[in-house]
Amino acid sequence: MKRNFALLGAALGGTLLGSGALAQAGGAPADIVVVRGEKIERSLQDTPTSVDVTTAVQIERESLQELADILQRTANVADTYGGSGFTIRGISNTNVSGGGSSELTTVYLDGAPLPSRLLYNGPLDLWDVAQVEVLRGPQSTLQGRNTLAGAVIIQSREPGYDYEARARVRASDVGEREFAIAAGGPLLDDELAFRIAYEDRQADGIVSNPVRNDRSDALDAYTLRGALLWEPSALPAFSARLNYLRSEREGGYVYTYVRTDTANPFDDRIDLSDDVNASDTSTDLASLTLGYDVSDRLSVTSVTSFNEAQVIGRYDGDLTAQSLSYGMRDETYETTTQEVRLSYGGDRLEGVLGAFYSRRIADEATQSLTNVETPGNTIQGLLLGYGASPAQAAFITDLYLQALPVIPVDFSSQADREIESYALFGDASYQLAPRTALVFGFRYDREEHVETLSQTTDFAGTYPDPATYGAPGSLIHTAFQAINGGVAGIVAQAGGQAPASEPREFEAFLPKLGVTHDWTDSVATSFIVQRGYRSGGLSTNIARASVTPYDPEFTWNYELSLRSSWFDDALTLNANAFYIDWTEQQVSVNLGLNSYDTQTLNAGQSHVYGFEIETRYAPSNRFDVYASLGHTRTEFDEFTVDVGQTGSDFSGAEFAYAPHWTVSAGANYNWDSGLTANLNASHQSDAFTTVGVNQADRPKADARTLLNGRFGYRGERWGAYLYAQNLLDEEYVEYVYPGREAALLGRPRVFGITLEAEL
Repeated sequence: MKRNFALLGAALGGTLLGSGALAQAGGAPADIVVVRGEKIERSLQDTPTSVDVTTAVQIERESLQELADILQRTANVADTYGGSGFTIRGISNTNVSGGGSSELTTVYLDGAPLPSRLLYNGPLDLWDVAQVEVLRGPQSTLQGRNTLAGAVIIQSREPGYDYEARARVRASDVGEREFAIAAGGPLLDDELAFRIAYEDRQADGIVSNPVRNDRSDALDAYTLRGALLWEPSALPAFSARLNYLRSEREGGYVYTYVRTDTANPFDDRIDLSDDVNASDTSTDLASLTLGYDVSDRLSVTSVTSFNEAQVIGRYDGDLTAQSLSYGMRDETYETTTQEVRLSYGGDRLEGVLGAFYSRRIADEATQSLTNVETPGNTIQGLLLGYGASPAQAAFITDLYLQALPVIPVDFSSQADREIESYALFGDASYQLAPRTALVFGFRYDREEHVETLSQTTDFAGTYPDPATYGAPGSLIHTAFQAINGGVAGIVAQAGGQAPASEPREFEAFLPKLGVTHDWTDSVATSFIVQRGYRSGGLSTNIARASVTPYDPEFTWNYELSLRSSWFDDALTLNANAFYIDWTEQQVSVNLGLNSYDTQTLNAGQSHVYGFEIETRYAPSNRFDVYASLGHTRTEFDEFTVDVGQTGSDFSGAEFAYAPHWTVSAGANYNWDSGLTANLNASHQSDAFTTVGVNQADRPKADARTLLNGRFGYRGERWGAYLYAQNLLDEEYVEYVYPGREAALLGRPRVFGITLEAEL
């Protein structure tokens, strides 16, 4: 693999370490970046929370197409499994040890929380998006149950009272095509405005499948956004904004593997699956925001959201031209939320107090032909228990495994889950002295979980014939008969129905306390302690067709922050240092029947520490530079897993996809002639891809340095640009499939052209 860490400095000259939060490009001093994700609008410099803000200007200048492009450039953020998820400060958005059914990070789109399944092939394109905020660290006080690691806030562009329209056409050398248009303006002067945006994306794909004569990662997608803003003149203190989104996407499966047994897998990306690997998603989302200013200091806000999503995934389990293993998953999610909050801004006290309700209904239907590894250790242990000598038990077990190395199972299931949440929350700051403020907050959270499970299983293979291995009555004949019966029992045990569970209730109180001090008008520090939380839940054990409960997990987060600006605000330099103590961690434990005999238990304890440094320097209207540096270390303090009769202590292991270092940097230059250029780069160090005592023996996710650029001409009403992604064609592996000649590979170099026009 190519290692181009040094190119960050070489390509960008003396770029300073700092922020991806580029505000209005070319401002000197920098225009104010406003953070909205914490319920009260504050400038970035007045926000002690570690947050990266990407504005519409930066999205355009860096040719960012989807959320994953932003995450790739953000300090202490990394993707997982080929873009199927991400980590913040080393903590995955879903889990760090396989346990738990709730997210650890939630993505909000126009106020609506998205299911984590939509992170891949979901409505996360950036056309007509106004701002994206990545909040690092627990947001449990303000955002609730699924934000122990952080939150991502995406806000579409709002309607305005000036008519405007714009369009974009984009194409690349790897067969990607995009057409997008947006328009808006007043329906009633200064009272009612609209905005509508449409984007169509097509991609031929870069992974060819000669068996199926198609491309495994082709894309056909569209996204439609609409918004209305009503500010009635008869009620000037009132406003209402309605957002709607419809998205349909047909693309590759969440994991698009490439064969690695070719001469050069990076140049010849091939998939030999005979069954389709695809993921189709459809999303409908609506949110209604109502606001009323009671006075100059007091306001009331109501946010109502509903989203419905369906994800249909089809996959080839063996990744070969033989039909040995395949499956299908059909998942639907309905999420309804209601939040009401009271905001106050006084001379000394500023804060928000609110109530929140959420209801999510999830239905998951699966059907598959699955090969379960025959449990050799279990077979050998049973033979010893029935009186066979160690040598006899080992010999018979080995003979049986040669005859039936895997257990083919026709499997189908239906799992239904309903989660209701209620919360009261508050967050405020109180001015203790002219330059010192007390920061405090809380959240009381209550949840109720109900889950049902129904499974059917059938043995889909041929049992070894005992008569082939010994005469009736012989030890081998008798043993094979018994083992066949045991295998049949394993298959039968996985079939059955777990009735609707008794409602499981969880409660948590999450405090927050800190202090902030302004040393000067442009330099401030803060120290904040807060409790993070992920609720308990119900765990589905496929091998036993059972549903079992597990308890909540908690973190204490200790964070020190610096906010500073220099040279009349032309330079900003911000930093956050953190330590996280994590207890009652939800971990996935194997109970020993086979690889599917897993369920979630509270058996882990860990800690995380690190820092982010971010800066931006805009010495003139023509030129600005920005950069960031992130460092994270993760470690399990306690993590003991019992697999059948064997115990494993994973203490000392690191989290998966938790690179120690992330670095990004970029620069913009604008000529008076209208020419404009952007050059940016990002680097992340290598990372483990599994959790366990032997994680060092497994292939890592490669370190990578990605250089990107955009150069073009911007006229008064139009623009034309050339862009490049992964300009140096860095080759890197994100994940290696265990026991298969297959891997997830990073995207190759891409060149493209963009044409834009506006009215």
